[in-house]
Amino acid sequence: LFKSPLVLHQFVRHASETAASLVLERSLNRVQLLGRVGQDPVLRQAEGKNPVTIFSLATNEMWRSGESEVYQMGDVSQKTTWHRISVFRPGLRDVAYQYVRKGSRIYVEGKIDYGEYMDKNNVRRQATTIIAGKKLVIITVFSSSPFLS
Repeated sequence: LFKSPLVLHQFVRHASETAASLVLERSLNRVQLLGRVGQDPVLRQAEGKNPVTIFSLATNEMWRSGESEVYQMGDVSQKTTWHRISVFRPGLRDVAYQYVRKGSRIYVEGKIDYGEYMDKNNVRRQATTIIAGKKLVIITVFSSSPFLS
């Protein structure tokens, strides 16, 4: 990650030894997801806030249980995790709203965000959202492709 000591100094800065020890560090909040869209995107705009395109994305984790790792032996188990994707970036937000559809296979890079909101019964709820960054790739396979014949 760090190629030279000069780059390291950009990431970490220490106060003088006589003062209280102060360390300023950069951190990383990055998420990469590849999965299928669970619902058509919705474009929302709350009063006084930026518009956002929102959709759900399913990712699957599969594993083989049993004594042997041989292909024929053991049962295959699967867990599906649903993620809420929010796209605020103006160009990406519009593309996601126009072209992403339920069932689309997409790759998205972003960051994870934990927030709170008040539901309709005035109860405080917690929400986890993936804020899409610069990359959102719609993966399509065309049946007329020569690679599939």
